[in-house]
Amino acid sequence: MSSVIDSVKDRYAAGAKQQEAALCCPVDYDPKYLKAIPAEVIERDYGCGDPSQYVKTGETVLDLGSGTGKICFIASQVVGESGKVIGVDMTDDMLQIANDSIEIVAKNIGYSNVEFRKGQIQDLKLNRQLLDNYLKENPVATEADLQKLEDWKAKVKQEKPLVEDDSVDVVVSNCVLNLVAESEKKQMIEEIHRVLKRGGRAVISDIVADEEIPEKLKNDEFLWSGCISGAFGEKDFLEAFEKAGFYGVEILKRDEKPWHVVDGIEFRSVTIQAYKGKEGPCFDHKDAVVYKGPFSSISDDDGHVYPRGERVAVCRKTFDILTKEPYAQHFYALKSYTEVKEEDAKAFPCTAKVLLRHPKETKGEDYNLTTYSEEGVCDPYSGCC
Repeated sequence: MSSVIDSVKDRYAAGAKQQEAALCCPVDYDPKYLKAIPAEVIERDYGCGDPSQYVKTGETVLDLGSGTGKICFIASQVVGESGKVIGVDMTDDMLQIANDSIEIVAKNIGYSNVEFRKGQIQDLKLNRQLLDNYLKENPVATEADLQKLEDWKAKVKQEKPLVEDDSVDVVVSNCVLNLVAESEKKQMIEEIHRVLKRGGRAVISDIVADEEIPEKLKNDEFLWSGCISGAFGEKDFLEAFEKAGFYGVEILKRDEKPWHVVDGIEFRSVTIQAYKGKEGPCFDHKDAVVYKGPFSSISDDDGHVYPRGERVAVCRKTFDILTKEPYAQHFYALKSYTEVKEEDAKAFPCTAKVLLRHPKETKGEDYNLTTYSEEGVCDPYSGCC
């Protein structure tokens, strides 16, 4: 694992000093955002997509593996003065360029909303700048020193985490997740989940492989630091987010042409999006949803089935999920006519079986209104129809 980290750090430290074309795919960024960014940032920043185009005004954005800060400085303009952007990177040379550019970009756009923090994206609790400062004053020479260091790390993670729990609206990353050691990828995605607010999302551009990567490629440190050997499989990339508790996992962009082909394995850029917020108990508030189509039925990640055109009973948690992005356009939302108070709501039997909601459950048993259309449209009792 340490050899992978060292290989990545060394190569990207060199990439901060001199541009290396092999570290990036061709990406078309909106030129109106690039005008405010120093040329050094643009030339020394590497990626395979543009997740910044999916952020929104006023959001707090976290960029993992922010490098010299290009995506951060683009996102800062998209989220505007009311938003905030945090970049996390572990390479000092990259961070130096990024920090030196903050005032320049702020002057060009009229406000400052970007900051950079030193850390590893698989451990967003440990502020590695604080770690550097600690080690300068407390060198590790004995086992006792090492234990003291471990105790200090545990304390600082708890009291001064690099990124707080539930603090970010959207996590973005541009061709960096593949650089993390295979043994730490699960923890990395769990960390993304931890720092996101409920309802927040991850928008990740990265390199994926269309076949399983053999061990001989995984053991090649140069190919690993070149965004190849550590790539997720196409299906595995999506499943990793689902397993970490995300919902609404979808592919936003998939390059038709591979970036590289090695031993017949195609490596290409994809951008995916995944949401946080399906955790929690299921209570019945008499809500229902109707799937619009065009398929005869669909199922979600939890096995709930939604036949086209049917009033399907759902718990309030699922109702809230299906009536927001990315599902809202596919469903009609039928909220209970008479609101069920939290204290009166009963446990909902979430199951893979289709549970239909009778119209009277949504409208209420006492719903017996008789109404007619707007004035000028015939009354069914008048005999005009």
